[in-house]
This record gives sequence, C-alpha cells and structure tokens, in this order.
Amino acid sequence: MARVPLPCPGKIIAVGLNYRSHARELGMAVPDEPVLFMKPPSAVISDGGAIVLPQEVGRVDHEAELAVVIGRTCRDITAADAPGFILGYTCANDVTARELQERDGQWTRSKSFDTFCPLGPGVETSTPPPEALVELVLNGELRQSAPLGDMVFPPAGLVAFVSRIMTLEPGDVILTGTPPGVGPLAPGDEAVVQVEGVGRLTNRVVPAAP
Repeated sequence: MARVPLPCPGKIIAVGLNYRSHARELGMAVPDEPVLFMKPPSAVISDGGAIVLPQEVGRVDHEAELAVVIGRTCRDITAADAPGFILGYTCANDVTARELQERDGQWTRSKSFDTFCPLGPGVETSTPPPEALVELVLNGELRQSAPLGDMVFPPAGLVAFVSRIMTLEPGDVILTGTPPGVGPLAPGDEAVVQVEGVGRLTNRVVPAAP
C-alpha cells in the first residue's frame, strides 16, 4: 500500500445507480450500461473543508462513493488494461440538491454547486477488494454501507467505458456510484465517508452566507 497526494482533477465523471442494493431501494431496474454525468472541478473541496448548503434549493443529500483517480492518459482501452492507467483510489461525497435534480429532470445543476464534491484525503494506490465497505457516517450514525462487490459495473470496467467516450487524463476522477441510504444534510452536520483500505473523508456542513 502507498498513499500519494490527490491531484487537482481536470474533469470529474460520475456514475448513477451503480449499486444493486441502491437500485432495489429505489425500486428501479439495474441499468444495462453505466449512467454518466459530470461534476465541475470547482465543486471540489478537500478533507476538512465545509460543504455549503445553498439558499433556497431544498433538500441536499450525502452520497458516499469510491473514487478512481486516473494516472496515465488513456483512450479506448479495455477493462483488462484499465488497472495500468489507474493511479489509485480515494473517498468522495457526491453531494446532491435532490429537489433540483427531480425538478430539472437532468442532473447538472443539482450536482454542480461549489463544495458539492468533497474528495480525499489522499490517493491509495492499492486496489481495494470487493468485500471492502463504502460507508457514510453522519454525526456518528452509520447511514450508508455496502461492499464494493455490490457494484453493477466495477471500477476497471467504468474506466474502460468512459475511455471509449472521452480521453481520460492524469488527475481525472471517476465517481463510482453510491450505496443505499442516501439522506439529507443540515447545517452543523459532520459527514464522514469511509472506504475500507482507502481512507476517511470528513466534512462539516454549513449554511450559505446570507
């Protein structure tokens, strides 16, 4: 195992509905292909940073995720080759303005506010095993938990899939989806994303300045 600093991402590609248990929770079918969306680099904050709740957007949810950090430029690669292009893994929180997501019918606005992509604390270069848990602890209470093996599309397959659409470059990040149990954040909360063998990402939640 080795831990290296987290580079500033050039682009952030995220995957929706990638845990079978989360699909069951929502009463939705497992997708045939990864469902992709993007978050801007301006949404990134680090471990210890504050998630700012925008005014007048309604409910804002936590979504604990494993993130894949790209280490080498790649385009149109196979899943078998993908590990050679991965720098490592880190923790992420795909913070989402849920009511805006439902109202808009697409996800860009709800996922893109400043501070809505906590990442860190560093990059673990070893690949976590399928039994490793992705979890969210809110104010000391476990809210989300599922093993990586519950993913519909595993990390290497996601890297290959995305590389067939766009060139991936060093520092790019792929968020691999969230387990069941997503829920609302409120000012004063402490949200901890923890991935076994990867790390712990801790962020407090604050209201936007009036």
